[in-house]
Amino acid sequence: MSQGTDAKGALWGLLAEYETVPAVLEAASKVRDAGYTHFDVHTPIPIHGLDEAMGIKVSRLPWLVLGGGAAGASAGLLLQWWTNAVDYPFIISAKPYFGLPAAIPVTFELTVLLAAIGAFVGMLAANGLPQFYHPLFRVERFRRATTDRFFISIEARDPKFDVVATRALLEASGGAPVVEVEG
Repeated sequence: MSQGTDAKGALWGLLAEYETVPAVLEAASKVRDAGYTHFDVHTPIPIHGLDEAMGIKVSRLPWLVLGGGAAGASAGLLLQWWTNAVDYPFIISAKPYFGLPAAIPVTFELTVLLAAIGAFVGMLAANGLPQFYHPLFRVERFRRATTDRFFISIEARDPKFDVVATRALLEASGGAPVVEVEG
């Protein structure tokens, strides 16, 4: 494994630019097939099939949202049962201490609230956010990733990373130019 350095700083990785969606999809597949695991594809638009091309596995986020919703529903029902039937039973006209139909609105609201909080916090954690700085922000050409260009970045911390071999792979997949990114 070779991790090049220069006078400015440690090498973070390599960045390759592509002009079309098919080109970046094919390049992402080649990078995945070459065994790289610490790489990313940056696009200005959503691309159908990009997850498969990168080899991204299904997210665990839906399970986190389900858990948050179940916790909200349980907490809502338990809170209302406890306050009405145990802590402060209020007997009026032989009504039951706890009635499910009356508890539905609060239970629904807590279900939605905790599921939404789970989704929000889970997305922040899964994406490593907030991230106020990234080495790619210093690459002038990378600003086009939000308008009309597609990029693949491979980090130097990848076990398969070798400056020469990785550059050759990116150039062979149609990436032009391929630039070194400093950390």
